[in-house]
Amino acid sequence: MLSWYDSTCMTKLLEVAGLACHRGGRRVFDGLSFSLASGELLVLTGPNGSGKTTLLRALALLVPADAGAIRWQGADVAADRESWRTSLAWLGHLDGLKGDLTVRENLAVAQRLRAQPSDGERIDDALAAFELVPLARRPVRTLSAGQRRRAALARVVSSDAALWLLDEPLNALDADSQAALHVILEGHLDSGGLAIAATHAPLRIPGAHTLELRP
Repeated sequence: MLSWYDSTCMTKLLEVAGLACHRGGRRVFDGLSFSLASGELLVLTGPNGSGKTTLLRALALLVPADAGAIRWQGADVAADRESWRTSLAWLGHLDGLKGDLTVRENLAVAQRLRAQPSDGERIDDALAAFELVPLARRPVRTLSAGQRRRAALARVVSSDAALWLLDEPLNALDADSQAALHVILEGHLDSGGLAIAATHAPLRIPGAHTLELRP
């Protein structure tokens, strides 16, 4: 059993209790429990194959869990999947962008898919944060790997989601873009947001919790 649970008096927005996942007949993790309050970051560490991506995908309801519960503000997220999905923003290994659309169009479409009102100002802020304004009208297929990753992160930032699920967010980013991500992530947490990030590279965020998964 892997368990990390903060029992302080802070109100827990996200609670994971006894989560278990098996893939290909192999137990990835079992009895996994943790909780997060407003403004908290959980960093998932561990070697390849230890279940970091599987855990993030289970939290996003992209793969089924074999046991356990995920609760958001005290309610089981499985009872209202659409509402849960609007509470989170997902960044996977793939960038989740349409190659024939421009960077700005991708962010606008992502907002509409979340059934949220179009917010051009939030898109502008996200583009500026990752120095994408000069690239905003370029089709994503013409961008480099690092530029696409920055665009994918801008999609997350422009989502207005409370919880960010980030799988290797530092991949393909140069030093300046990594620094920008740290600043933006800290701002998200300072404003009351939450984040869970799986990463091999260090995320230097003060007060971050770490959960090490083991095969």
